[in-house]
Amino acid sequence: MPGADMTQAERRRFLIDRLLAEGSPYGTGTVPGDPGEQRRLLRGLMNVRRPAPIGEDFLAVQDEYLRAETAAKGVTDADTLPEAEPGICLWQGDITALRCGAIVNAANSGMTGCYVPGHNCIDNCIHTFAGIQLRLECARIMEKQGYPEPTGTAKITPGYALPCDWVLHTVGPIIEGAVTGEDERLLASCYRSCLDLAAEKNVQSVAFCCISTGVFRFPKAHAARVAVDTVRAWRREHRSDIKVIFVVHGGENYAIYRELLRTT
Repeated sequence: MPGADMTQAERRRFLIDRLLAEGSPYGTGTVPGDPGEQRRLLRGLMNVRRPAPIGEDFLAVQDEYLRAETAAKGVTDADTLPEAEPGICLWQGDITALRCGAIVNAANSGMTGCYVPGHNCIDNCIHTFAGIQLRLECARIMEKQGYPEPTGTAKITPGYALPCDWVLHTVGPIIEGAVTGEDERLLASCYRSCLDLAAEKNVQSVAFCCISTGVFRFPKAHAARVAVDTVRAWRREHRSDIKVIFVVHGGENYAIYRELLRTT
């Protein structure tokens, strides 16, 4: 298999050279010698690339590279996480390094990922570590749909190079001013839509990010309450044994969810 006998440095240089050869608008064409700078360059090239097919040799090397990078970060298995309450876990960590049935991506209505080089939003991180196949798959779904993804709905794609099987993409509400009842309804719909799709696909575990709490400006504590209440209600209504993991990235969100999950 292409890439299997390469070092990580060789894979990275192969991928950079191929993307630069496409005439990417990102980068100068000069490849830095520093490994950290090379990683940033490769990520930027992947981030700005429009959805388009590429050779199977590239994809084979890319997948080997990304899986090795994720392994180096440390992969956590969802089955090893303790439950905060029956069927629900709380975990502070990197959602792209979680082995589970599906992870949830807080997407925008275009659904093809973040095009800002190296941006630290979850949409960018997930697309980066899944590989460029994810953007192409999302673009095909959206071309077939023919209109932007409505807020509160969801789509499902394979996880590609991620350690999860699936990615659930959902568009949360954007907050302008005070949170309204409609904002709450739409955020709750994101969680229900993801769980409905997971149940259809017989997914055994779903890891949620903190939907809408970043650049979409939904207040963190308020969003967490909606998330926890919605997941609890959905699990009761469906009598489901899908394991739900609330994944947080930072102490503030961890404390918020920890307090909510103490109250059953």
